Amino acid sequence: MLKLVTIQEDFFAISLWITLNSESNLCTDLEMYLLESKAGAIVCMLLALFFLGTWPAILTLLERRGRLPQHTYLDYSLTNFLAALFIAFTVGEIGKSTPSAPNFLAQLAQDNWPSVLFAMGGGVVLSLGNLASQYAFAFVGLSVTEVITASITVVIGTSLNYFLDGKINRAEILFPGVGCFLIAVCLGSAVHSSNTADNKVKLSNLSSDYNAGSVDSFTEGVKPMDLESGGDEKIKAGSAVFLLDLEKRRAIKVFGKNSFIGLAIIFFAGICFSLFSPAFNLATNDQWHTLKEGVPHLTVYTAFFYFSVSCFVIAIILNFIFLYHPVLNLPKSSLTAYFRDWDGRGWALLAGLLCGFGNGLQFMGGQAAGYAAADAVQALPLVSTFWGIVLFGEYRKSSRRTYMLLGSMLFMFIVAVAVLMASSGRRKYQ
Repeated sequence: MLKLVTIQEDFFAISLWITLNSESNLCTDLEMYLLESKAGAIVCMLLALFFLGTWPAILTLLERRGRLPQHTYLDYSLTNFLAALFIAFTVGEIGKSTPSAPNFLAQLAQDNWPSVLFAMGGGVVLSLGNLASQYAFAFVGLSVTEVITASITVVIGTSLNYFLDGKINRAEILFPGVGCFLIAVCLGSAVHSSNTADNKVKLSNLSSDYNAGSVDSFTEGVKPMDLESGGDEKIKAGSAVFLLDLEKRRAIKVFGKNSFIGLAIIFFAGICFSLFSPAFNLATNDQWHTLKEGVPHLTVYTAFFYFSVSCFVIAIILNFIFLYHPVLNLPKSSLTAYFRDWDGRGWALLAGLLCGFGNGLQFMGGQAAGYAAADAVQALPLVSTFWGIVLFGEYRKSSRRTYMLLGSMLFMFIVAVAVLMASSGRRKYQ
């Protein structure tokens, strides 16, 4: 009997040792999580496409309701940065840190400043591009702003990423996709021109009973949301009275302004957008060999953290200045007025989260399948145009020609994003 008990104790001890040893090996083998599959990369791109196409619509909604863009962008910048922190401290900390694949906290202490500077440079140009876009939405419209900035990003940024990535994407698919995107851009420009002409006709035919001087009495008691959706019986989205009352309520006044201002802002934003992804690519893959020998590349999570730090700092500095020295004849504000302005703050905070997670997903997908293919998220005008039509009544009461051009543009964008995603390659990790 004693011998049997001894055997059982030995068996239990051996079993316990095997279990503990297996768990130890499992923890040792569990390395930092990196997205490597093509399917996972495409899922990330699709989610990023939705998020990055939605947050501009929220900023446009707040501007049309009269909220100062300085206030909105300060709120947006806060949650945009918090999204990067969340990604860094969750996904960036999954698994055991190793010398070749350190996790987020371990990599903060390493001598990787050349890559850090690339990441922070990307954050600076993205912040400038997003800030400029906020003003362009008012001057040119949500859909057209997104179309033009996306086109510049694809032409410059995607080409740079293709060569930086060592041509891992299939050129015979990638560049025809870029061509499809450019065709959609031309159609988008035609949509804008046609819709602008339609609006001029509406305003010129406006009855004398509803001139600019009588709009206040005509729209008395109508809620802002009614004006955005055209739900009131007297005001229909797309009508001349709708356009006049929108000008009265919005924060950025655009009537009488030179159209060149809006185009200049758009092209500045597009140049900024075209540079941030290649800069991030250099930060994570060190194609120019700026790191010292033996120093691992920045992981996508660490690079995104530094990227977001510089994006946040630039946004805060510029918008503090704009509070007291506004641009484009906007009214002055102050920190006190900003902290007291809770009207629409929740929406602005949501926009920041969407943009932050959208950028993080784009970079995760790009690290796995190539940043050139990840630029497929630049088809975000698909999403923005949808919100522009549903929320803001863009193109309502327009001509048949405008509708035909709009449908052709959306169709070509769908083709473009499908072709760019089909060009995805797979990065080889060493």
